[in-house]
Amino acid sequence: MEKDFKQVPSNLLKVVICGPESTGKTTLARQLSDYYQTTCVKEFARDYLQKKWDQKKEVCSRADLPIIVAGQIQLENEATTMAKQVLICDTNVVVTRVWSETHFDGYCDPQIVACCHQFHYNYYLLTGIDVPWQKDDLRDRPNDRQMMFDYFKNTLDQLGENYAILEGNREKRLRKAINTINKLLKKT
Repeated sequence: MEKDFKQVPSNLLKVVICGPESTGKTTLARQLSDYYQTTCVKEFARDYLQKKWDQKKEVCSRADLPIIVAGQIQLENEATTMAKQVLICDTNVVVTRVWSETHFDGYCDPQIVACCHQFHYNYYLLTGIDVPWQKDDLRDRPNDRQMMFDYFKNTLDQLGENYAILEGNREKRLRKAINTINKLLKKT
């Protein structure tokens, strides 16, 4: 499986949207990719796990996580060749790590943890929980959103990643994200 965990190097500004479930990550990722007329790396796990649920009524297992990381990095690598200046990632390996550790009693596959230190992203946009939770087949933690937010924040701090917290309605979050990305683009 390790051979699948290779990130294609690039000069793109790589921005990751992360945060607890049902906090507007996918909506924001699409809005940003439209705004910057670039590619958005969709969330591999969503389609993969929805198919697993639809076909077998099974939820994510520890064995699924390396498959999810391999699928996500493949989507990212493909998008890297098409992106313009900025690559918006609707998730990444850090999100998989957080999900694993919070759902499997602190466990995360060592290869996934290693990828969190090896893969390069320029910036994270951490979505707050001040939006209504919406149920779907895959969401399972409506009452743990603050805990999940704190876990994401602590993990980003532990990894030494740069990030901004996005709160408020869609328009406020989008404005702050665009202002943040524009400042980053000026530095490159």
